[in-house]
Amino acid sequence: MIKNKYIAIEGAIGVGKTTLARNISNTMRCQTLFEDFSDNPFLKSFYDNDQSNSFSTQLYFLLKRINQLELVDKSNDMLVSDFYFGKDELFARLNLSDIEYDMYTKIKSKLEFSPPIPDLIIYLQASTDILLDRIKKRGLEIEKNIKKKYIDSVNELYMKHFHEYRESPILIINTSNVNINNPDDYNMLIHEISSDINGKKYFNPVSK
Repeated sequence: MIKNKYIAIEGAIGVGKTTLARNISNTMRCQTLFEDFSDNPFLKSFYDNDQSNSFSTQLYFLLKRINQLELVDKSNDMLVSDFYFGKDELFARLNLSDIEYDMYTKIKSKLEFSPPIPDLIIYLQASTDILLDRIKKRGLEIEKNIKKKYIDSVNELYMKHFHEYRESPILIINTSNVNINNPDDYNMLIHEISSDINGKKYFNPVSK
């Protein structure tokens, strides 16, 4: 019996969420759900112009989440996603003005959108400098003008949220120090995912 049927991977931009989701899916033969942020037509301008079109960007993601939620609800098998549905509320609070946030919440309420609660969250961490280096190396046009200040704010947002979060078990991995692409460490991670995790747990493997 699979203990953690729905696993959500979360963390700041460039931390390695999608790669890890694919690897877990290949290993555990489970379904995947990807955020696919690059198809948001407002996102490049959002990064290029200091979040000036935040409302359009957030509303697009909200509507997309409603469609993605159907895949979670209909899945009878283990599922891993490279995002956490609750992130949209976090980013709305971070990026929207008070008036915009009020309208956003009213639209969300009218749409009756209720994010699913994962059986396990894998929270990936990395320093801002490391994230910026990874973003630069992957060379996506949509991300080339992301500012360090914004990555700092996202890192702080996640750290605060997951420090206070209680709804799901959380496995925390600092990818600045842990190489989850190392075969030994990765196998230990798969073992952790398959086990009982209560509350918050830091993944600190000792590779030989």
